[in-house]
Amino acid sequence: MNVGPVLILVLLIAGISLLTPNFLKPGNIGNILAQTAVIAIVAIGQHLVILTRGIDLSVGANLALATVVGGLVYRWVDSSTLVILAMLASGVLVGFVNGAVYVFGRLPHPFIITLATLSICKGLALELAVNHTTMRGMPGAVAALGETSSLGVPNSFFVVVGVALVVLVLTKAMVWGRWTYAVGGNPKAAVEMGIPVKWVLVVTYVIAGLCAGIGAVVLAGRTGAGSPLYGNLLELDTIAAVIIGGASFLGGRGHLGHALVGAVMIGVIRNALNLLNVDVFYQMIAIGLIIVLAVEADVLRNHLEARARVSQARAAP
Repeated sequence: MNVGPVLILVLLIAGISLLTPNFLKPGNIGNILAQTAVIAIVAIGQHLVILTRGIDLSVGANLALATVVGGLVYRWVDSSTLVILAMLASGVLVGFVNGAVYVFGRLPHPFIITLATLSICKGLALELAVNHTTMRGMPGAVAALGETSSLGVPNSFFVVVGVALVVLVLTKAMVWGRWTYAVGGNPKAAVEMGIPVKWVLVVTYVIAGLCAGIGAVVLAGRTGAGSPLYGNLLELDTIAAVIIGGASFLGGRGHLGHALVGAVMIGVIRNALNLLNVDVFYQMIAIGLIIVLAVEADVLRNHLEARARVSQARAAP
């Protein structure tokens, strides 16, 4: 496992702690974990999608729609179980539509369908939300997941750990994980090997949708509301987290732990900019620049690796 992203995070934390002494206070560390939880959970799904050479632009709108669905269910029945299941089902449904239309509709790239579902989900969320605005109120268990802490650690952090462990088992201990890397590394070779490429892709987008639904539960619990305005630019944050973590848009390469490190980096940078009283608009510019630098680093890394392979091939007897 490459320690580069972890080393960068450590250096970043060390530098910020010198600029603002409040950064390393326990209360602020808890805030960073809570604020990063949603990005981290959704980035886990985005990580799987990018592994297969895809992209999911709908995750933010998917999350917003899921919170609205949860808010509507809560208005009908005060049941934490039903509200949580409704949000998860909403996320999974959108993920399935993304995967099925991309694969069986033979679209040239998932950018097309996920851009379409971004717009559709956002429109549905606005239409379904009462008065087209934020709907206050969530059941106790949802609030406990997103808002409260255990042993001084936000419960949302434990949700991130749980989701990460499940996906880690899927990708590292099960054949589906090897298929995912194979599909991303070389789709044609994967087909020739007999891997069910189409269903691997569909399941990948379903899991990404499920992660958006879980993120919706955490965010709705943290804010005590469902809103069609949630999730704005979340797709960019999650893509940035995955690429900063060292994954490649060319697919077949990336580590789940690195994606989580990338999510924490974004949370740390945002928190530091807030502590330093940097205007929110400059924060948006900073995140945009980070995305550009991350993509350029990926391009440079691929170029250097290609040159290294050529040099090794020439040096071989």
